Amino acid sequence: MSGIQQAMALLISSFHKYSGKEGDKLTLSKSELKELLQAELGEMLGKASDPLAVDKIFKELDSNKDNSVDFQEYVTLVTCLTVMCNQFFTKQKQ
Repeated sequence: MSGIQQAMALLISSFHKYSGKEGDKLTLSKSELKELLQAELGEMLGKASDPLAVDKIFKELDSNKDNSVDFQEYVTLVTCLTVMCNQFFTKQKQ
């Protein structure tokens, strides 16, 4: 697999590692999202253990307001973080 294909597979498997522990296997509950944020993005986000920060992230991601985060909403988070990282490292090189 190419690097991008590996990255896609990793995004998919990471989502499904946490989804479905509390019901729907295709969505993340708030506690599943918190677990994912702490385990996978804790160093980057820093406040992943802060309940208010997790609530805010969850509400922002849950664009259809169904009280869960589906794969598309999860990918939105990863995409935004990736763009921010790219901007940061691009500025560092200048």
